[in-house]
Amino acid sequence: MTTLLALDTATEACSVALLHDDRVYSHYEVIPRLHAQRLLPMIKTLLDEAGVALSAVDAIAFGRGPGAFTGVRIAIGVVQGLAFGLDRPVLPISDLAVLAQRALREHGAQQVAAAIDARMDEVYWGCYRADQGEMRLLGDEAVLPPELAGLPREAAGDWFGAGTGWGTHAARLPAMLAGQDGAMLPHAEDLLSLARFAWARGEALPADQAQPVYLRDQVATPKAPQ
Repeated sequence: MTTLLALDTATEACSVALLHDDRVYSHYEVIPRLHAQRLLPMIKTLLDEAGVALSAVDAIAFGRGPGAFTGVRIAIGVVQGLAFGLDRPVLPISDLAVLAQRALREHGAQQVAAAIDARMDEVYWGCYRADQGEMRLLGDEAVLPPELAGLPREAAGDWFGAGTGWGTHAARLPAMLAGQDGAMLPHAEDLLSLARFAWARGEALPADQAQPVYLRDQVATPKAPQ
């Protein structure tokens, strides 16, 4: 049986999940700025709860962003440390896809416009459709002003809005929705669901290829004038 560990720290939420013997365990906390202190203890607690040794993990999945620069880096650092130490592969998963997967799990949404508040008057944006239980990306993910975000050209039927981009910029986002959850954050349980599909397709990567995806070139403070 496959044992997968999943973790996410890309937003205010810090969460971990474990698949073992076809059973899913998860811990989820909204703890802004405490991810670095809490992540490893959460992983240990989860493994203890499941009665699983870290060495039994076959691969480690993680939220690769987009999201907060510091949060994504925390996840990358922990994942690489664990994966190198265990000689295990990694499974990078989009945090926008994780939001869409959570909307499917909690709201039964089959089509989701995922939006994370990107600060700087922009949103991280991606549109997803359910395909046999897996949220699949339609088009590209992007970072853009809310007014430029839109559904795919071929969009039809009901769409659900998920993520803090909707909570902050709903009035400026042009997409018409059947419902939304503007407080929704990525959850490692849903990241784990996507990781299971990726693992089955053989998409695991070596640990040194655990890279963040920010969607924005300017992810740090502006450079000083030359």
